[in-house]
Amino acid sequence: MGSVRKASAWLGLVDDSDDERYYDDDYAEGPEPGDSWVTDPRVRVADQAAQDQGTRIATVTPDGFRDARGIGEMFREGVPVIVNLTTMESADAKRVVDFAAGLTFGLHGSIERVANRVFLLTPADYQIVSGEPSRRPGGFFNQS
Repeated sequence: MGSVRKASAWLGLVDDSDDERYYDDDYAEGPEPGDSWVTDPRVRVADQAAQDQGTRIATVTPDGFRDARGIGEMFREGVPVIVNLTTMESADAKRVVDFAAGLTFGLHGSIERVANRVFLLTPADYQIVSGEPSRRPGGFFNQS
């Protein structure tokens, strides 16, 4: 209670009941265990639908090797993970790649380099389809 409020309460100008009336207990306790901190309810609905259908892909840009655990947890849940190591130092990036290679080997998944220091980890039940066109002679673009 502030000093002005105390003085007002001592003079009898205001009620000097407990300060607890200023706190909303429901708000002070925080979100329920299952809630996420999403401001747009459409995002929460889309996330739940993606979890139900198994169509999620995680993108992770780790700051250091300590973030490797999050990569492993997502991959163990069966979620493909894109790991972007472009912001990491070379030594830590090598450790994360070694961890990811062991993770994919242990869980029968695969690891593929997508770009320089960017890797795709896919669980065993996913198939990677190359986006490069086939180079067969007499194909669609053959104008002769």
